[in-house]
Amino acid sequence: FKGGDTCEYLLSSGRFLGEKVWQPHSCMMHKYKNSEAKNCLIDKHVVFIGDSRIRQLFYSFIKLINPQIKEEGIKHGNIPFEDKSASIKVDFLWYPEVNGSMRQRIKSWTEGSVAKPHIIVIGAATWSIKIHNGSNEALAQYKINITSIAPLLEKLAINSDVYWVLQDPVYEDMLSESRKMITNEKIDAYNEAAVRILNSSSRNSKAKVKVFSVSKLIAQETIMKSADGLHLPESSRDTNAMILMNVYCNKIMKPIDGSCCQPQPPLTLIQKIAFCFFTLSIIGYLIISLIHRNNYRKNKSCTDLESGEEKKPAISLPNVSTLEMLLHCFCKLGLIMTYFYLCDRANLFMKENKFYTHSSFFIPIAYILVLGVFYTENTKETKVLNREQTDEWKGWMQLVILIYHISGASTFLPVYMHIRVLVAAYLFQTGYGHFSYFWIKGDFGVYRVCQVLFRLNFLVVVLCIVMDRPYQFYYFVPLVTVWFMIIYATLAVWPQIIQKKANGNCLWHFGLLLKLICLLTCIYFLSYSQGTFEKVFSFWPLSKCFELNGNVYEWWFRWKLDRYVVFHGMLFAFIYLALQKRQMISEGKGDPLFSNRVSNVLLFISIVSFLTYSIWASSCKNKTECNELHPSVSVVQILAFILIRNIPGYVRSVYSSFFAWFGKISLELFICQYHIWLAADTKGILVLIPGYPMFNVLVSTFIFVCVAHEISQITNDLAQIVVPKDNSTLLKRLLCIAGFFSGLHFFSAMQDQS
Repeated sequence: FKGGDTCEYLLSSGRFLGEKVWQPHSCMMHKYKNSEAKNCLIDKHVVFIGDSRIRQLFYSFIKLINPQIKEEGIKHGNIPFEDKSASIKVDFLWYPEVNGSMRQRIKSWTEGSVAKPHIIVIGAATWSIKIHNGSNEALAQYKINITSIAPLLEKLAINSDVYWVLQDPVYEDMLSESRKMITNEKIDAYNEAAVRILNSSSRNSKAKVKVFSVSKLIAQETIMKSADGLHLPESSRDTNAMILMNVYCNKIMKPIDGSCCQPQPPLTLIQKIAFCFFTLSIIGYLIISLIHRNNYRKNKSCTDLESGEEKKPAISLPNVSTLEMLLHCFCKLGLIMTYFYLCDRANLFMKENKFYTHSSFFIPIAYILVLGVFYTENTKETKVLNREQTDEWKGWMQLVILIYHISGASTFLPVYMHIRVLVAAYLFQTGYGHFSYFWIKGDFGVYRVCQVLFRLNFLVVVLCIVMDRPYQFYYFVPLVTVWFMIIYATLAVWPQIIQKKANGNCLWHFGLLLKLICLLTCIYFLSYSQGTFEKVFSFWPLSKCFELNGNVYEWWFRWKLDRYVVFHGMLFAFIYLALQKRQMISEGKGDPLFSNRVSNVLLFISIVSFLTYSIWASSCKNKTECNELHPSVSVVQILAFILIRNIPGYVRSVYSSFFAWFGKISLELFICQYHIWLAADTKGILVLIPGYPMFNVLVSTFIFVCVAHEISQITNDLAQIVVPKDNSTLLKRLLCIAGFFSGLHFFSAMQDQS
């Protein structure tokens, strides 16, 4: 609502998620690794000035640079630290009181050509309270002293980052007798004096001393765990050090999950062109709509005043032209993309970090399961994996994946392993669905290929342009696109073997199996030859599609993780369709798939297999080791689910229309969540309504689902226009699309050079 500087929020407000995770108000905090901290602070000089509390903060800060450092320095003296590999200097200067000595040290940095520290963290008060027994005279002297150093700090703040750390509250019951005079009432008085005096004379916004008051909020929650009632526990001071690192480094390192203190990224050339295109589309659509509306009013039916009869218009209302439909789609898409940009690129809406709890994942899962079962209807057909059933399967899987993402459940390994099976099941359906289509219909025409590629990639291409993200960032779409092309190439290459041809001669079945074996061999070879894989996808123009952060490793990792499951889907489709053709399975309404005895045995094996996989996944201790086994064993739970869902006749004859509705827009849901449900490219959560987490999720979810549904309709409408059935028209459209991508590449090259 206020907009403004997220740095101010980071330094002054926030709350704990759980016991140790600090959530700043309105923005996300990045957890810096020591390598990132070194890159940010290279050639920098940082100074901490103050008492033992500032010394604690100093140690927590340098541990972000070198975790091996131990707190072995002199207690009441200066402590130097230097990292020669990155030319970083961090010094602690022992000045427990705000007095003439501290003023002299600060003044030395403001005079002449003396090298000034890049960051100054300063604060003191408890020693003044202790030494002077909490007297009012000491507070008055503190005000005088801080008034004398304030202009010097403001002068330093012009070129350096200066932070004044307010005094944390104490836990009075735990204080030793020598510290009993340090009360929270006295600390509040000293803090109030510091806040009132600092920046009071400064009119220059650049010359402001930043008040580090968030430490007080953190201490209020954690000081009870203090060892002596005065010093913060280690986890709290580590949080303070991480906040300091975010305040200074986020604008330099620009981490995706660190939205605090990051300025809004400037519009790229391609984004500006996209903005102009959508603006012109909206204007064009409005002009055409006004013209049509005026024509309609002129020709509208009217009543003859003399006869009282209705006159018929001479001209009927014209049908919507292709141009108007095109502009209508781009008009809606332009408004939707504006919302995308405002949510995840402009600093308009707040963003927060994810925080996982078991209840935040499993309670919504139980809720949607109850809803899904409530909306049960009969299927139109009772075949295995019929359309309603596959839509239902996609729908509930997508909802589970969405809950997994927003709850941050990837940190819980058993949930992560089960979600990996759901992603594999999507790819299994890709193999099953596309193989079945080509095998039964034998349609290898360009129209079919273009329709599939357009529907899969349209939204992602638009988002790559509007959100300035590489194609590989939306990893699932490149994955299903490549696998579709592999399936197409496998079946379309000579000899083309389809069901109609194979029915005449059984040898064709062996020919198809030979093709599938060749495909499996290629997959196996590429999965164990990373160098060959990277060479294949490092050639231009493939490299432009599959590189992320300058290499194709992420693409290699994603492809390898589910490398066999599409093949499993194709093989399952082949076996199922062969059994169906020979009438070896019963797919009548209410009939079990096989004989009662075989059905019971298979059902028992399926349930045992399903539970065995879940037990194994839940006992995983290491993500890397489990990921190595996942490609080979994920098919066990997928096949077990298919058999459990299809062997009993009644279960096969019903489906959940609730889940099926979401299944029809599952691809749009998966892609849209990146920017308008989650935030910071899935690293955080979008906050439309601050302070009300549940209400916020309800509102953002409603908008998110409506937008995904609308984009699905837009994609379907545009697919009919952009990909026509007429081959000559289609060829012209393909040339236009090639020209579009050539222009995109040209502007991208211009952008990179600038």
